[in-house]
Amino acid sequence: MIKFAYFAGGCFWCTESIFQRINGVKSVIPGYMGGHIKNPAYREVCNGSTGHTETIKITYDHTLVSYGELLEIFFLTHDPTTLNRQGNDVGTQYRSAVFFNNLEEKIQIEECIARLEKEAVYPDKFVTEINEECPFYEAEKDHHDYYNQNKSQPYCQFVITPKIQKLKAIFNQYYV
Repeated sequence: MIKFAYFAGGCFWCTESIFQRINGVKSVIPGYMGGHIKNPAYREVCNGSTGHTETIKITYDHTLVSYGELLEIFFLTHDPTTLNRQGNDVGTQYRSAVFFNNLEEKIQIEECIARLEKEAVYPDKFVTEINEECPFYEAEKDHHDYYNQNKSQPYCQFVITPKIQKLKAIFNQYYV
């Protein structure tokens, strides 16, 4: 059965590249959610004027990977404790957020965060926003499949490749 998940964990090039490598994920589309204007453009989102966060829409087969497993991967492949930033990417468009489709997902998000905080996976409290699903606006085509098409670019080499190595180290059982 096919389902959807919406995660914002900093630069969507990074989160897209992570989830493209997960068994059961059928597609990953970069885009924007959580803002106050319709059909935002990348430049508008980057200057912080729209309120959107760079988000990915994941289409997945829940018989192969569960929502809870996707959450775990999401929370352990970005820093959900830094407000409006991931590494050197700074601004509200890089905030950590999960957009839930129903009450069951909201509960799973809250339980996952509580468990990871109790386990002290990170030294600080999570700042990830938990929001109800709202309109998703697909990013411009040049942002799709960015890492796979630009692996030699410095940003990809120094930011995304280490995230993928971390994914392999922690979640090898899901890696394809």
